[in-house]
Amino acid sequence: MDYLDLFQWPAMIVTVVAAWFTASQQKRRREIGFWCFLLSNVLWTIWGVHVKAYAVIMLQVLLAILNIRGVNKNDPAADPPKT
Repeated sequence: MDYLDLFQWPAMIVTVVAAWFTASQQKRRREIGFWCFLLSNVLWTIWGVHVKAYAVIMLQVLLAILNIRGVNKNDPAADPPKT
């Protein structure tokens, strides 16, 4: 049995958990969601390298860039003042 094939299952679970948290209205939960998405990007990339799924690897790199943007945009210090 090839254990790297199993990476797709935790990657899928972490991706779903990330989507759940990112959809929250609470900043802390959204932040957790973005970090979970970054973890899922790493897991999917490991699996993609193993199965030579180069489109999946490129997708994960691009999604990681968007998730890093999400982490930065979710920064409480970057919030506009409340009126």
